[in-house]
Amino acid sequence: MVAFGGPRDEERVLRRELARLRQEHRDLDSAIDALETMSTSDKLQLQRLKKRKLVLRDRIIDLEDRLNPDIIA
Repeated sequence: MVAFGGPRDEERVLRRELARLRQEHRDLDSAIDALETMSTSDKLQLQRLKKRKLVLRDRIIDLEDRLNPDIIA
């Protein structure tokens, strides 16, 4: 019998969240690239997208660390 909410369930949830964040990060890359190529790009919008991308990157790193902790023996 597998207990609900166990370590496997938590890992599954974290991996799903990590995949979602990575996809959003890639989507922001595309949006930023598209805005930067426009001659009349909105600088404020670009700044906001880049900031969101950094926040996502920090969250991705946090989740990766939780899934693959460095164990010092």
